[in-house]
Amino acid sequence: MTPVPSGTLSFTWLGHGTFLFRSPGGKRILVDPFLEANPSCPEAFKRSVGDLDLILVTHAHDDHMGDAIPVARATGATVISQVEIGAWLRAKGLQRLSPMNHGGTQTIGGIAITMVPAFHSSSTTEDSRRVELGTAAGFVIRFENELTIYFAGDTAVFGDMRLIGELYSPAIAFLPIGDHYTMGPTQAAKACGLLGVKQVVPMHYGTFPVLTGTPAALRELVEPCGVQVLELKPGETAS
Repeated sequence: MTPVPSGTLSFTWLGHGTFLFRSPGGKRILVDPFLEANPSCPEAFKRSVGDLDLILVTHAHDDHMGDAIPVARATGATVISQVEIGAWLRAKGLQRLSPMNHGGTQTIGGIAITMVPAFHSSSTTEDSRRVELGTAAGFVIRFENELTIYFAGDTAVFGDMRLIGELYSPAIAFLPIGDHYTMGPTQAAKACGLLGVKQVVPMHYGTFPVLTGTPAALRELVEPCGVQVLELKPGETAS
């Protein structure tokens, strides 16, 4: 039997929807690489995110995939995304790709990654034209010590979040709260109830003026229900 790693999960918010995880087994995972043009990203991380094992991409919008190509080239990390995004990245010269689709699970380096739906669009701009690239997704990630998280990406609340909770029992949900392009605090609070989580990390807020949702508004809604809001500042790490 393989021993369970004794380390703990840590994660650093790089602003907007971008997170850098260090798994209990020491794997480094970057989710939704938006660095150079991210006004909330600390300057040190714009220059380098260090060594990486995996890059996860929830959808193709520039504020989530904008730095996937240069970071993947610099680190040699394997990129996990939906099939259409993977094909687009391969056409750009990336080789270390492991595309998947909704409902699928793959295990890499002892970490199980399940792709789940998200209610959002997914496209990029190329040569001044819009290119549609599949549909948006979220990820359920089970780390080496069995700790499981749900990373929603950009989405509205949807009823099948209850199924995600029943199937995978995530301990922590990473949820957008900015409103306008994603759910705001009210929908995020409902998502916490559907998922059955006791901890939530708010993201995708405050980066641009239109993203008006706040952790304080979320906290007011969920803390009476026993859900802890883990609010980070860009560059701050929690474990």
